[in-house]
Amino acid sequence: MQLPEWHLQHAMAKVMAQQKTFRGTNCALHNMRIVLQRVSHASVSIDSTLKSEIGLGYLILLGIEATDTLDDVDWLVKKIIGLRVFDDANGIMNVNITDAGGNIIVVSQFTLMASYKKGNRPRWLRAAPHSIAVPLYKAFIERLSHELGKNVGTGEFGANMKVELLNDGPVTICMDTKNKE
Repeated sequence: MQLPEWHLQHAMAKVMAQQKTFRGTNCALHNMRIVLQRVSHASVSIDSTLKSEIGLGYLILLGIEATDTLDDVDWLVKKIIGLRVFDDANGIMNVNITDAGGNIIVVSQFTLMASYKKGNRPRWLRAAPHSIAVPLYKAFIERLSHELGKNVGTGEFGANMKVELLNDGPVTICMDTKNKE
């Protein structure tokens, strides 16, 4: 899923123009967020067809808001690659994904941006429209693949996917770019 650099730059210029529109409204700045799960194996299928499959590594669910930028992408990629949650020789979580030889699958997940403050039916107003989310999703995949040193598996943006995983540990970490804990 590698895009030519000029194509990515053109798409991101459009995103920045659209974000100015969102910032001019009552849309508060929120965050790009992920749910990262350390897995023994994971897969994504679409219409009963296997799209991606990995052994040891991360399954990452990615949610994008209209106000997110490439800075958010870069921060998350750096954190994901450096995160030390794989066991070393002494059984202590002290090894990052590249040193563990792990793989990654990223699945777009607009439902991570659910608002459930009023009532019981979630609202998706915070989720970025496709014109913003797709270029940022592609940039995230490309940069993560580059830093990992190998291709990152994906689902399909906007598709109804079946995700299977065996959470190892279990280790599940939530990260967002506006609450950098």
